[in-house]
Amino acid sequence: MPTVPLRNRAGAEVGTVELDDRIFGIEPNVPVMHQVVTAQLAARRSGTQSTKTRAEVAGGGAKPYRQKGTGRARQGSIRAPQFRGGGVALGPKPRSYAQRTPKKMKRLALHSALSDRAAEGKVVVVEDWDFPAPRTKDGIACLEALGLEGRVLVVVPVEATTAQLTFRNLPEVHVLTPGELNTYDVLVNDVVVFSPDTLPGAESAPVEAEPDTAGAEAEQADEHEEAAS
Repeated sequence: MPTVPLRNRAGAEVGTVELDDRIFGIEPNVPVMHQVVTAQLAARRSGTQSTKTRAEVAGGGAKPYRQKGTGRARQGSIRAPQFRGGGVALGPKPRSYAQRTPKKMKRLALHSALSDRAAEGKVVVVEDWDFPAPRTKDGIACLEALGLEGRVLVVVPVEATTAQLTFRNLPEVHVLTPGELNTYDVLVNDVVVFSPDTLPGAESAPVEAEPDTAGAEAEQADEHEEAAS
């Protein structure tokens, strides 16, 4: 499994974190990512644009001039599309632009986007977001300490309201909760920042830089004694 350093808000490394190969180690599927992102952007369209047809514009009840003898083309209404002020032919009407995207396709696109960022070294894991108070200045200092530049996507827990308020006024930072993580936001940002409790993958628990092996050996000895008795 690929690993990334676990850092604190001051930028210092305090351990390592293993990334799930099923999420951060696959070959990115570009066509699926394109289709999912296109569907996301299409779903954002309001679809409220509307034009009036010749049946909806006002006027035009009488024939503008007689059928024959004028030398002009015959006309039945001044609200026909060829007249100024007439109806619009084949104009837009309110509609939904939403596209149906299977869940498996969305999942594959998100895993492909995260794998692409991980392959470029653009996945960062921060130990915690325990800011004492919501201050934008603290958020700027944290990003500078981590050495993050460009557009940054920060994934914070739902209950971490202080972190959300700290980052929300920064124009180059986009804050999401784990349930809101999506393909478009991962691709449109340069760096993705997680904490251990928001990192996708069940086995992505933090691993300390110097594990305590003495405690594990003592527990194993206790288990052997209980089994012998």
